[in-house]
Amino acid sequence: MPLTVQDVDRFEAARPRMEAIAYRLLGSASDAEDIVQETFLRWQSADVERVEVPEAWLTKVLTNLCLNQLTSARARRETYVGQWLPEPLLAPDPMLGPADTAERRESVSYAVLTLMERLSPRERAVYVLREAFDYSHREIAALLDVTEAAGQQLFHRAKKHLAEGRARGEVDEAAARRVVEEFLAAATSGRTETLVELLTADAVAIGDGGGKVPARTKPFEGALAVAKFLRGLFKPARSKRALVGGSPAIHLTSANGGPAVVAVLDGRVVGIMCLEVTADGIAAFRSQANPDKLRRATEVWAATEHGEPLFHAF
Repeated sequence: MPLTVQDVDRFEAARPRMEAIAYRLLGSASDAEDIVQETFLRWQSADVERVEVPEAWLTKVLTNLCLNQLTSARARRETYVGQWLPEPLLAPDPMLGPADTAERRESVSYAVLTLMERLSPRERAVYVLREAFDYSHREIAALLDVTEAAGQQLFHRAKKHLAEGRARGEVDEAAARRVVEEFLAAATSGRTETLVELLTADAVAIGDGGGKVPARTKPFEGALAVAKFLRGLFKPARSKRALVGGSPAIHLTSANGGPAVVAVLDGRVVGIMCLEVTADGIAAFRSQANPDKLRRATEVWAATEHGEPLFHAF
C-alpha cells in the first residue's frame, strides 16, 4: 500500500543519520546517496504498518545494502586506475555526521576512512555502528544477523587493524593548523630542508586521479622523497596552468575533521589534500583530484562562507 505522509516524514527524519552511516561504510558520498535512495525504495515497498521499530528496520536494510556494495566495490577497485582514496567531505557537510565524541570524529577522519579499506565488510560495519553511532553489541548482532559474541570479535579485530595503522598520536586542531601553515610556507618558498623537518621520517604522499587527472600510480615514501614531490607540486609552471585551465586559489580549511588544503578554480574544487598531522610531524598527504569525487565538495564550497585564498598555485 502507498506510503502515508507520516511514513515519508519518518524516513526523511532518518535520512541524515543513514547518509552518515553509509558514507563511513562506503567512503563515497555519491554511493551513500544511492544506497539511501535504494533503502527508501525498500521502505516504499514494505508493509510499514508491521514494522515495529522503523529506525532499526531502516538501519538493517541500509547496512546490508552497504555490505553488498562493499563486496562488489573490492572487485571494481582491482581495475581502478592508480591509487584509490575515499571521497573527502568539506566542513560543514551534514554527511560527516555526529562529531561530539573523539570516537565519532575519528571514525570519519580521512586517515581512518583510508585505513578501513583493510577491513572486511563486516568488520567495517561493526566498527562504524559501534564507534560512530553507539549501537550496542546486541543491536549490532541483530542488524548483521550474527551472534553477539561474533559481533564483539569482529569489533575487536577491526580496532586492532586500525590501531596498527595509527601508531602515533595526533595533535589538537590549533597545533595542526600551525604545522600546516608552516608546511605551505616552506612548500611555496622552495625550502626543501624545512619541508623535511616538518615531516615524519616515514611520511607518504598518495594521490587519486581516477585515470582522469594525472596522478602517480605509486605513493611517494620517505621524508625527502615526499618533500621533493611537494616542492615540485607547488612550483609555478605554465604547463600546470594549461593542464588545469588556470591558476587555482589555495585555501586552508577542514575536511573530514582534519586540516586540508583545497584548490579552487572558477568556483569548482579541483583538488583536496588531506594532511595527517601527528605529534612527530606530518605523516601523510592524501590528495583527491578525481573530479567524480569532488562534486559534493564543490557544492558545499559554493554554499559556505570562506575567506580570501592564501595564494594562487602555479
